[in-house]
Amino acid sequence: MNGVVIKSTGSWYLVRTKDNTIYKCRIRGKFRMQGIKSTNPVSVGDHVDFDLENQKETGVITNIHERKNYIVRKSVNLSKQTHIIASNIDLAFLMVTINNPPTSTSFIDRFLVAAEGYHIPVVILFNKVDTFNEETSELQEELRDIYENIGYHCIDISAKEGLNIKEVKELMKSRVSLFSGHSGVGKSTLINTIEPALNLKTLAISEQHKQGQHTTTFAEMHPLSFGGYIIDTPGIKGFGMVDFEDHEIAGLFPEFFELKQDCKFHNCRHIDEPKCAVKAGLENDLIAPSRYFSYLQILKGEEEHFRQDIYGK
Repeated sequence: MNGVVIKSTGSWYLVRTKDNTIYKCRIRGKFRMQGIKSTNPVSVGDHVDFDLENQKETGVITNIHERKNYIVRKSVNLSKQTHIIASNIDLAFLMVTINNPPTSTSFIDRFLVAAEGYHIPVVILFNKVDTFNEETSELQEELRDIYENIGYHCIDISAKEGLNIKEVKELMKSRVSLFSGHSGVGKSTLINTIEPALNLKTLAISEQHKQGQHTTTFAEMHPLSFGGYIIDTPGIKGFGMVDFEDHEIAGLFPEFFELKQDCKFHNCRHIDEPKCAVKAGLENDLIAPSRYFSYLQILKGEEEHFRQDIYGK
């Protein structure tokens, strides 16, 4: 039998077949040893083969079909293990909030680099615009300008007020869409607005730390009444990069890629080499300082943190 993994709880996987029957499946120990180094060898979105166990209603996953793409991150805790967020994604929506909670440019850029590396198109959703004051509006406009100038589709939304939700739904039709972002950016609220029948649990922001409280514990795929599927993911605190060599990273920044062919050296790292077109682009305002800052962080293997000249911190 075969189907699509719609939920992963770590030890058990829910698999939906073509006739919409859902089976609870697991993997055998030796399956974990087949060169798969992530904490979750099977992820939501995977197409798998499975056998039903004798005299049981559960199954055993025997094979993972080749993935079209996937998005993976490295844990920011001490284990440094990798985790596949989801696979076989048609479109990723990255939800960003300015101050409730704040989303760092470093986090945004790491997500975009990972998506570029696996050929996953991304739409950036600036949520909670109904709560903005003059200062937060200016910050949001500055960020929007940065990413639109690179070529990313950006949409101002209010999941709570329903602003521009119709535009988001149009993009989702007949696609497998991933929703990601920090805890508290409003993923569950937005999904409930898009598909009220799902009735996902939501929690308020922690005022003390301005951080979201986890409402989604495991990634899960939901069918949409207007066609397509949505993958809701747990809020991500940090996004550690994985799987990319140093020489590949600049090519995953589209604005760097456009300029790098004009560098004097073909293997230019865009740090201190002479006649570097990327550094010249930075000086001539063709590259945003926050993007170059993120590039250096990733290249040096540093953990993400806020870009001071954008967030004033």
